Amino acid sequence: MDHAADTYRTDLMTITRHVLNEQSRFPESRGDLTILLSHIVLGCKFVASAVNKAGLAKLTGLAGETNVQGEEQKKLDILSNEVFVNALVSSGRTCVLVSEEDELVTFVDPKLRGKYCVCFDPLDGSSNIDCGVSIGTIFGIYMIKNFDTVTLEEVLLPGKDMIAAGYCMYGSSCTLVLSTGSGVNGFTLDPSLGEFIMTHPEIKIPPKGKIYSVNEGNAKNWDTPTAKYVEKCKYPTDGSSPKSLRYIGSMVADVHRTLLYGGIFLYPADKKSPNGKLRVMYEVFPMSFLMEQAGGQSFTGKGRSLDLIPTNIHERSPIFLGSYDDVEEIKALYAEEAKAGAA
Repeated sequence: MDHAADTYRTDLMTITRHVLNEQSRFPESRGDLTILLSHIVLGCKFVASAVNKAGLAKLTGLAGETNVQGEEQKKLDILSNEVFVNALVSSGRTCVLVSEEDELVTFVDPKLRGKYCVCFDPLDGSSNIDCGVSIGTIFGIYMIKNFDTVTLEEVLLPGKDMIAAGYCMYGSSCTLVLSTGSGVNGFTLDPSLGEFIMTHPEIKIPPKGKIYSVNEGNAKNWDTPTAKYVEKCKYPTDGSSPKSLRYIGSMVADVHRTLLYGGIFLYPADKKSPNGKLRVMYEVFPMSFLMEQAGGQSFTGKGRSLDLIPTNIHERSPIFLGSYDDVEEIKALYAEEAKAGAA
């Protein structure tokens, strides 16, 4: 890459331009999704700025409240949640919001309603704020038919009904990865312009990777297929090299690395968390949507992640996502286990 020439590029593909290009492929489109995405992008810029200043502005530490998941809320969590709720409501394109930080769904005032439902985790990995590890925002977007009279039941949709998903990672740079259903693209915030510029066009995950990502501290509680798979990663029997372990503990950062380099990210069910730990609507679904759009797979231990139908907005699920061939291996181990159990 010619960085010197790159510095003076004048024909920049910004995220706004990219989304408008996507919109132009649908002549009947009225631009509602474009407007909604521009508000999400604004929210991401605001949070990126707050994360950068967190130590100076005393935004780290605990706010003395506990969220619906029983996690102690950090000040930045609360701020990020308010930023996204305000950005989404003011877009005039949403009818209902599902946030990790709020116990109940937020129904938008009928006068401000639009046809979209947004499920989001405003600041994923926030326990890493104080030590400077990458954290991020995750979001998924659905279209609601009867948005004037929307009920909670109409929000509990399978992930395959999602029309767009993405995440924004606040780390050494601020990176936004987005899919509107026709591939995955990555954008990096240029602080001098205040714009997200396309830096990772048409992301495709390698079919097989050399990295596995899992919290091995939970190993004693794993089920047999997960334990067998991790053992195989470390001690392959086919003469191949062992996989490398990389685990950050911030889903956005771990999935971002998996998407770019290939491999597999696992958060299985175990004896301590029999339903898994990650939340279906605003963690599992958006990341699974992106992974499939990039040519990978996402599996729950029973089936395709995007086929799940949640029964409550904070439902949890196990997840195995990443390179197609790597996920096939763990699927085969679960199929073997099910077969042995049925025998």
